[in-house]
Parts: sequence; structure tokens; C-alpha cells
Amino acid sequence: MIVTLIVICEIGFWVLLAAGLAVRYLLKMPRTGAALLLCEPLLEVLLLVVTAIDLKNGADPSWKHGLAAIYIGYTAGHGHRTVEWLDGHAAHRLAGGPPPQKPPRHGMARARHEGSIWLGTLVAAAVATGLLQIAIWYVGDAGQTESLRSWMYGAWRAAGIHGVIALSYAIWPKKAPAGTSDREPVRVGRP
Repeated sequence: MIVTLIVICEIGFWVLLAAGLAVRYLLKMPRTGAALLLCEPLLEVLLLVVTAIDLKNGADPSWKHGLAAIYIGYTAGHGHRTVEWLDGHAAHRLAGGPPPQKPPRHGMARARHEGSIWLGTLVAAAVATGLLQIAIWYVGDAGQTESLRSWMYGAWRAAGIHGVIALSYAIWPKKAPAGTSDREPVRVGRP
């Protein structure tokens, strides 16, 4: 049941996102579109509540509960960035706004960009760890919670690997081709 709900939440995320952007830009109802976009966190709350109820009803903690925590953590860490990125593309394609800014490709600007994405991964790992730790305390049986602990370690391993990759951009910054600038591009706002 939990895995099915995770799939439903993921599909729901994209359906709400598409509906929110369509209402916002095609129907020219920005407030209604924003309201639809703000409903997306409710999917994660639903997943969290169902997972807690499943554990309360005596389900053995398993990989499904760990996956639910990781999914919620990922959404907390990277969901806003995803929505913002797609909103910029929708504003450009559907409302005649300026083209969305591409991430920097060279130098320390690229390193800062990669570092900010890594911070989202840290938030994701922290949220998932918090949810998993609460589930471990809730279940209380150390023998049954090993699968949840393994998800915690996995989240921090992924954050560590991502951190090393992000750090590599600062240690070995990519040089701009001759005749181009290493400076950060100027940000252009949406209409």
C-alpha cells in the first residue's frame, strides 16, 4: 500500500504541477494556479500520515517506510527548485516571458550553483533522517528498525557523494572558453 501511495503521490505531484502552470499561464489565472501549486505539499503530508497509520496498525518497519521518508525528504530539499525551474520555462513558453536563465557553466559561479543544489540534498537527507528517527522511536523495537536505519545511512551516503561532486567544482573549476567571461550571468525576472 505504501509503495502504491508513493507512486500516486509522484503522479499527483506532476499532475498538480501541470494543472497549476496551465491555469496560471494558459487560463491567465495566476492566483488559482499558485493555489494549485501550493497544494503539492499536501501530497507529502498525506503520505506521511498514511505511513504513520501503517506503522501504528502494527506493520513491520520495512524498506517501504524508508522509501516514503526519502521521497518526502527529496521533495522538501528539491521540490521548490523543480517547481521554480518549470515555472520559468512555462512563463517563457506559454506567457511570452524571457527565456529562463541557464545555470553557469564555468568557474566559481558553477561551483556556487552546484553547492546550492547540494544544500537541497542536505535538507533532503536531514528531513528523511528526522522522519526515520521518529519512526524508529515510535516502533521502539531495535530489532525491527534496522531497515529504517539503513535508509538513514543511505541518505547520508548519497549526500556525501553529492557533496564530493559539488566540492570538485570548487577545487577544479572548469575554465571558460577563450573569449568568454567567467562572470555570473545577470538574472532576468519573470513577467
